[in-house]
Amino acid sequence: MICYNHGMSKLILITNPGSASRKYALYDGDELMAQLHFEYEGKKVVCTINDVDDGKKKIKPAIDNLNDAIAVLPQILRDEQYVTDQHKLAAVVVRIVAPGDYFTEDHIVDDEYMTNLKEAEKRNPIHVPTTANEIRGIRKNFAGVKIISVSDSAFHWEKPDTMKYYSFDMKLADEFEIKRYGYHGLSYAFISRYMKEHDILPEKLIVMHLGSGSSVSAILNGKAMDNSMGYTPLEGVAMSTRVGTIDVAAALAIKKALKMKTDEEFLLYLNKQCGLLGLSGVSDDMREVIQKRDEGDLRASLAHSIFVYRIQSYIGQMAAALAGADAIVFAGTIGERSDEIRHFVTQKLGYLGFRLDAEKNANLEYTDRHAIISAEGSKPIYVIQTDETDEMIHRAQKFID
Repeated sequence: MICYNHGMSKLILITNPGSASRKYALYDGDELMAQLHFEYEGKKVVCTINDVDDGKKKIKPAIDNLNDAIAVLPQILRDEQYVTDQHKLAAVVVRIVAPGDYFTEDHIVDDEYMTNLKEAEKRNPIHVPTTANEIRGIRKNFAGVKIISVSDSAFHWEKPDTMKYYSFDMKLADEFEIKRYGYHGLSYAFISRYMKEHDILPEKLIVMHLGSGSSVSAILNGKAMDNSMGYTPLEGVAMSTRVGTIDVAAALAIKKALKMKTDEEFLLYLNKQCGLLGLSGVSDDMREVIQKRDEGDLRASLAHSIFVYRIQSYIGQMAAALAGADAIVFAGTIGERSDEIRHFVTQKLGYLGFRLDAEKNANLEYTDRHAIISAEGSKPIYVIQTDETDEMIHRAQKFID
């Protein structure tokens, strides 16, 4: 265990734990220094270091399990001379995706935080445990370093109560904190801030964050009005492997049909075996789904259509929340990279005043991080390269001495 003490340094480590990898990004202030990516190579764990100045190199730490990456990370940072006696780590920043009122704010991680995190693991056993284990590892292996938890729901918590509550007893909702928290908030906060800084933020904005997880948000004057996700990131549009919004009775019928005995097993199915993967039967990757559709695969064609239709439906809902729309934004891996998805989604948005320019859509021309793909006479349609890490750094600054 290595102990770091805060000095005048502004070194900040961002952690992004996933089920198949562990990703870290090291910043000096708001400037990226290096990215470290731990993943399996055969039965061993390898770490690829991508240094901004020196490029990529691969090292092989003496671990066989990804869960041990956090234990060897302090020594790697020292061995690679990122952290020295003169250049110390100021903070580790982690994103938290968890239901509960407590997690609608950013926090310094302390014992109180860990108590609340343990309760959140019970509420959402799919998304929370990986992050919780990572935080425990950070506390153990980076003793003395400030850990900052950045909420993925904070942006959405400014939305009206009309958009926060489900239609059951409000006393029950408040007592057990069962509400529509909304997620992808870091992405939406970045986009809102970016558009304001570039003087392109309209009054009524609809943003689509489309990736392996997808959601649609309504933003009024830069503030949250509504988000398609709810208590957990499961609600909303059809996603890569998540079912999206579904009748509870239908969901329980699935559980019975598949003879699932535990809630965790059932939630795992709804989160990991549905969406594009479940519909197409071939892949959770939109590129492969489109390829199969073009080859005449009917299930892939249906998966594509449902994905597009659900997004269009939520755009309609967000337009209702805003009483109109002045601009729309595509973001996220699919939103930024797939000209076809952008084409199909916008096909039915003429009633809101949006028309796509096919040439601009196929050949994006960026100004800084945004491109305009709307046709002449249309309301603005943007593609914005969102940056959740930038938003994490931005939000963490208030906690760093």
